[in-house]
Amino acid sequence: MLMRTDPFRDLDRLTQQVLGSTARPAAMPMDAFREGDALVVELDLPGVDHESIDLAVEQNVLNITAERRTTASGDNSDVLIAERPSGAFSRRLFLGERLDTERIEASYEGGVLRLSIPVAEEAKPRKIEIRAADGSRKEINA
Repeated sequence: MLMRTDPFRDLDRLTQQVLGSTARPAAMPMDAFREGDALVVELDLPGVDHESIDLAVEQNVLNITAERRTTASGDNSDVLIAERPSGAFSRRLFLGERLDTERIEASYEGGVLRLSIPVAEEAKPRKIEIRAADGSRKEINA
């Protein structure tokens, strides 16, 4: 349903720690699980204004971008410690063909972006009725 491929993520984290710079936008911590007939994805975006979040789907790839602005601004502020990342964040999810990308629902509450991606109707399991030829027995074709 969901493919997780980002071979450079660990390398980028190491680069950020060593050089203290961002080689590319920071990742968003994520949980993904199945809930009924939908794939649910929850991403942590604390301190992000919901208006800065952008979702776009192109050929079963879901692109998520957001921006967190620094709270210290202007000439009157003197930053003593800056451990919380700010700036642009992005995440790319490769969605399987069995998901209905036309009906994605999104909500944002308490710093968590929640996406509900329904399973496509044609991918849902369906029951096939078997009728017996003479009414007394049933044949199952494999």
